[in-house]
Order: sequence, then structure tokens, then C-alpha cells
Amino acid sequence: MEEYIIIIIRTLFLYFLIILIFRIMGKREIGELSILDLVVFIMIAEMAVMAIEQPKDPIIHTVLPMGVILAVQLLFAWFSLRSKSFRELIDGKPSVIIHNGKIDDVAMKKQRYNYDDLLLQLREKDIFNMADVEFAILEPSGKLSVLKKDRSKKSTQSLTLPLVLDGQIQTTHLDMIGKTAFWLRKELRERGYKNIKEIAFCSFQNGKFYVDLIDSEQ
Repeated sequence: MEEYIIIIIRTLFLYFLIILIFRIMGKREIGELSILDLVVFIMIAEMAVMAIEQPKDPIIHTVLPMGVILAVQLLFAWFSLRSKSFRELIDGKPSVIIHNGKIDDVAMKKQRYNYDDLLLQLREKDIFNMADVEFAILEPSGKLSVLKKDRSKKSTQSLTLPLVLDGQIQTTHLDMIGKTAFWLRKELRERGYKNIKEIAFCSFQNGKFYVDLIDSEQ
């Protein structure tokens, strides 16, 4: 009887502890979990199961590894907020699979993404004709974001691509819209933005710039 009480107490304790850990780690939809998040969730779940199945084992043997994993996750999150390169290394980066209605086979091969996958995800969005797609982006989570063609307009829709992220010029995106870093710097200087390093996010869509500066830490 005493063993069952211990199991119940451990189960309740670990239940609330895991909820606390996930709350500290931040909010993210299940479908948007990164590989790192998924690994952390699986490891914590396995530790909890082992702790419940072995009631005689000190609970600290489970709590300590959970704390270490939480600390590592928070450290990685801190680095991710400050380094785009580190963020892409951990979470990956989105890939444009369809650009201006044309499928990018090279991008698909890099992501080991085939036409069956593409057609399946398009059907899940009620798109059964490839010709209806203007842009399709494969997100790091594996989700496909799609912008359909607007048949009511003569001109095609444009995709919002970040030209500056965390103070760094995104040359790949500039190439996609046929612009250069020199053009970007010139346009931003004319609008009063002289230091690229001070820009957190900058995009150019339909002839208009959107610029958000990096918040200064108090």
C-alpha cells in the first residue's frame, strides 16, 4: 500500500514539474516544434516514466537531469535570440520550394523533399492544381506555407522576404528579388537608417519598406 502511495505522489509531483518546465521553456504549437524541442520533450517524458516505475530510486536522480536539460534549453534559446546563425544551426531555416509559380528542384533536393510530399501538403490545404501556387515555403517544422495566385489581378502577388535580420543583410533574399546590398544600403540611408546593425527586421514588398529597429536593452 505504501508503495502505491509513493507512486501516486511521484506521479503528481512529476506532472506539475513537467508543466512548470514546459511553461518556462515558452509557448510553441506542437506542429511547430523544432528537432531540439522534440528531443527535449521525449527525454523528459522518458525520465518521468522511469521515475514512476522505480519508486525506490531517489527522486533527485530524475529532477537533476530535468534541471540540466532545462538549463541547456534556456541557454540555447538565449543564444538563438542573439545569433541568427546559431538559430539556423539549431532550428534550421525555411526553404522556398515554389517561387513565382516555379518549383525549385535544387531546394527540394537539399531538404530531401519530394513531389509526393509537396502534393500531399498542398492537398491538405485544399490545393489540387500546382498552377494555383505562387509561393510555397517549407518551414523548419516541416509545415508548408502557401501563397496562392490571385487570378483577379494581372500582376502576381509578392512574398515578404526579410532583407535584414538581426543586423545582417540577407544576400540570398536580395538575389531572389534581383537587388544588391548596395541598393539596399542606399535605400535605407535615404530613409534615415544609416547603420544596418541597428535594424532587427527589414522587408521590401510591393515597393514599400518595412523596418523594425533593435530594441535597446535597459
